[in-house]
Amino acid sequence: MKLFDELNEENFILFAAKHYYNPKCIMVDEFYEDLKRFKYIKRLLNRYLETGNLSERLLLNHFIVLFNSFNVDPSLKMLEFKLEDRHWSAVKPFLIYLNYIRNDQYIGITMDSKVVELLRKI
Repeated sequence: MKLFDELNEENFILFAAKHYYNPKCIMVDEFYEDLKRFKYIKRLLNRYLETGNLSERLLLNHFIVLFNSFNVDPSLKMLEFKLEDRHWSAVKPFLIYLNYIRNDQYIGITMDSKVVELLRKI
């Protein structure tokens, strides 16, 4: 079995470091700041699910920085590990909007119609 066949708490940081790309990064703290975006995304999604209040532009920003820092496939793998199933109906529209996935990916996930409408207005 290869080290990164399945992400877990023990290999997550190593996987992230292997795929991290930020030419302006000179301190390890910057890497960890970018990793915190997973926590911020999860927090914003939880707030949306609890209150119906979506910070779509802030989420877009976090997704863009993540995918720019770690590239598409590693970012998707890390999101799959960090987010819960209940988050994905809101996440999928963002990923399609940003062209990180196609409509025929993650086909078992129904997109949240409110998120879709908010993204269409941008």
